[in-house]
Amino acid sequence: MRVPLAILLLMPFAEIATFVLVGKAIGVLATLGLTLLAVFAGLALLRIQGAGILQRLQKDTQTNQNPGREIVHGAMIVVAAILLIIPGFLTDIVGILLFVPFVRDFIWSFIGPRVTVFRTSSFSYQGAGGETSRPKDGPIIDLDEDDFQRGANRQSPWSLGKDQ
Repeated sequence: MRVPLAILLLMPFAEIATFVLVGKAIGVLATLGLTLLAVFAGLALLRIQGAGILQRLQKDTQTNQNPGREIVHGAMIVVAAILLIIPGFLTDIVGILLFVPFVRDFIWSFIGPRVTVFRTSSFSYQGAGGETSRPKDGPIIDLDEDDFQRGANRQSPWSLGKDQ
């Protein structure tokens, strides 16, 4: 618990020191330009890679595969974008590294065995192949056409009007 707290408290000093060193090496305007470039790069990469993660997550859920990897990768991409948006060169380096798929896979190899994804469904949906999935528990009421007619009770607020 003390190590993360120490890193959190010392990080602003380290960022200021890198700003001073980079500013001396390339100048103030170039340093500010790099900082703004990192912000726009973080936003662009979040949009591009985030869309890809969402597509892979959707594919995994449709094929009933474990979406845990894609969920963790998505979280790492959000953290990477936030680190790029925060001004500072050290956070930018960590953010850029988190955008690299190899680095995310390396982190996933440590986190993956500890991640469990529970999937619950309490609603019906129709899949792409036309099959219908319903909850396994609960009563199923099957009505014939004679048992139910839409608009039979005109006093009901849910019945259709005369012109519908």
